Amino acid sequence: MFPDPIEVHDPALLAQARAVLDACRSGEEMQQAVLDAVRRNETWRGRQCINLLAPEAPTSPVVRKLLSSEIGTRAAEGHIGSVQRWFAGTRYIDEVEALCVELLKKAFRCRYADHRLMGSMLGNMAVYYAMAEPGDVIMSVAQPFGGHSSNRLDGPAGQRGLKIVDIPFDPVELTVDMDLFRKVAPLVRPKLVTLGLSMTLFPQPVQEMKSVVQEWGGRVFFDGAHQAGLIAGGQFQDPLAEGADVLTGSAGKTFGGPQSGMILWNDPELTVPITNAIFPVLAATHQVNRVAALAVAAAEVIAFGKEFMAQIVRNARALAQALDQRGIPVLGRHKHYTATQQVIADVGALGGGLAVAQLLARANLIANKNLLPHDAPEDWERPSGLRLGTIEVTRLGMKEEEMAQIAELITRVLIGNEAPESVMEDVVELREPFQTLYYCFDHGLPA
Repeated sequence: MFPDPIEVHDPALLAQARAVLDACRSGEEMQQAVLDAVRRNETWRGRQCINLLAPEAPTSPVVRKLLSSEIGTRAAEGHIGSVQRWFAGTRYIDEVEALCVELLKKAFRCRYADHRLMGSMLGNMAVYYAMAEPGDVIMSVAQPFGGHSSNRLDGPAGQRGLKIVDIPFDPVELTVDMDLFRKVAPLVRPKLVTLGLSMTLFPQPVQEMKSVVQEWGGRVFFDGAHQAGLIAGGQFQDPLAEGADVLTGSAGKTFGGPQSGMILWNDPELTVPITNAIFPVLAATHQVNRVAALAVAAAEVIAFGKEFMAQIVRNARALAQALDQRGIPVLGRHKHYTATQQVIADVGALGGGLAVAQLLARANLIANKNLLPHDAPEDWERPSGLRLGTIEVTRLGMKEEEMAQIAELITRVLIGNEAPESVMEDVVELREPFQTLYYCFDHGLPA
């Protein structure tokens, strides 16, 4: 007799899935149930929605094709090179992976790069494994100010056994409070200072922070999950050039690639500890189809990144201004709202981030809830903020004019109290002519 089940997933949705499978008469019908669900998502999210998720980006047709390529069935455990592989028969895989590494180095203007980790959270774990020991003190940004869980107690940093001290943060400027940092950091002497923000609107004082911590040999780690494409495209600060010792990134956001982690650095002394943390600690066979797709995404960023990232930021500022003018408060007004793909709205007076995101989804406008500086960490499920991003709408060829139209659609739901289902028809109409993915070799730049 088994004890009562403990389930973290929605029990009703799991029960619905079991009912669907129980009604199938064969394995082929079970397969078809999966294919039908994928197709429904492709039709709705892929063609009928305006996707404003800041951590989401559609990949180019070539990148998407590579993710289902034959090379993805092959195993490639170890470092590049026949002597360092566990398996024979990897000479072309070595070629693909070497191209990926060199493309990443070229895109980020750095000396070293690694491509093998599935996501940027694993990249952060690799940094903490390579550059800190259990019991060491690190400093990172608290979550209500935009800090990410991977750098806090409930993520890789905490699981590594690190002691975490908050980086002082200015809730208005949305940057590190350097006056306080200069006072606090020498008191705790962190081995590592982590700048990792999932709510990221403006550059951070990397050089100034490095000048403080280098007095006792401390290092600076920049978690650029959201900003990776902007950094590579020259439209944001360059953390490595400003003194950061290591940069991690997610390829699946502004970089416009597959879901993938990237680690980049310049100091040769970090090469052995970082690569040893990646293999054999965190990665074995590491999905060579994803590596090939990442390499092509890097080539796209090298070719189109400057134009793509500049338009992403212009669109974000246009969307933020249009929302603010229509009565939806947006953070950072005095600093032109944002220098990234992100727009952060305070919707506490409109029902809060969770309720607003769910309401907008009924109108085919996809965004996500977000903590704001005045929220408490325990408000995570029902925070005051709404986070919007402009990666996908930009890649589809939309520009500032369309951002004003999107803001009007959002306002009709949130301020005008129109039924989301009625606004949805206008969302679909706006989205319909924008079906081509630009800023890639398939379709070039939008007209």
